[in-house]
Amino acid sequence: MIAILKPGATEEQISHLSQWLQRMNLKVHLSEGQDVTVMSLIGDTSRVDMELLGSLDIVERVQRVSEPYKQANRKFHPRDSIIDCGGVRIGGGYFAMIAGPCSIETEEQIIGVAQAVKESGADILRGGAFKPRTSPYAFQGLGADGLKLLLKAKEATGMPIVTELMNINHLDLFADVDVIQIGARNMQNFDLLKEIGRTNKPILLKRGLANSLQELLMSAEYIMSEGNENVILCERGIRTFETATRNTLDLSAVSQLHEMTHLPVVVDPSHATGKSALVPSMACAAVACGADGIMIEVHNNPAKALCDGAQSLTPAQFDTVSRRVHKIREAVR
Repeated sequence: MIAILKPGATEEQISHLSQWLQRMNLKVHLSEGQDVTVMSLIGDTSRVDMELLGSLDIVERVQRVSEPYKQANRKFHPRDSIIDCGGVRIGGGYFAMIAGPCSIETEEQIIGVAQAVKESGADILRGGAFKPRTSPYAFQGLGADGLKLLLKAKEATGMPIVTELMNINHLDLFADVDVIQIGARNMQNFDLLKEIGRTNKPILLKRGLANSLQELLMSAEYIMSEGNENVILCERGIRTFETATRNTLDLSAVSQLHEMTHLPVVVDPSHATGKSALVPSMACAAVACGADGIMIEVHNNPAKALCDGAQSLTPAQFDTVSRRVHKIREAVR
């Protein structure tokens, strides 16, 4: 349920109303926009008398929200959320380029790629230390040692870092990680979502291989319901009947999610297509349709990459994409 407050409502009036509602065991969230202030009520709202609430002097109108996701809902939070990722802002007009190798392999590799993508305009460094792989025989990442190398790259370049968390037991290792990524396979690992919801770190939440947008937002709701509102959604392609690409990149999800939620939306064209030749055009298309950021895999030698080399760009290719992306951003503003 949401209560739209009248312009001119005083802080004292809002405080009294909040306390009254909290005594009904409801959580109260206040969102102040340029023209409207929204009071969001979360919990068992059946005990709230809508007519009584709507008759109060400071209340313009009361509306029940039918969607099961509440805190992620744009009705609860009309303004776009802006997420601070180690000094880099995403959402609300702020755009971020995230780049780096799928998997961290050596110190030379990760620092070299980090320096190259930073020079080309990347804002955040990505790199996988723990890798979920379809085959148990494939390279699984360097684990904790990989995280140490990623932190060295952060120190060398000053770039904030994002890397994937797969296991709750590894959370302590992520103390110095700026953004925690939850991969597509863990989008509905609810115990993991609740645990990271008790942190205050930004969370990059990837859409599952075969999940709807509402399911993605419900996963975000798991995180937010535990107190962490720093969630960034990531469209990385979904599994369809098409076999020409690794997945089908659903760019309509970007516009639709912006209608449904206030959370930022970034696009990962690398995992979506699985083909490096398609990444530049899909990255540009993502920017044109309003994505708040893009996430691109970059490797210094894709042919010898231990993970997903076929979808990785070289630093030189990324530099070209970066230039095109910035031109498109200027054109669509």
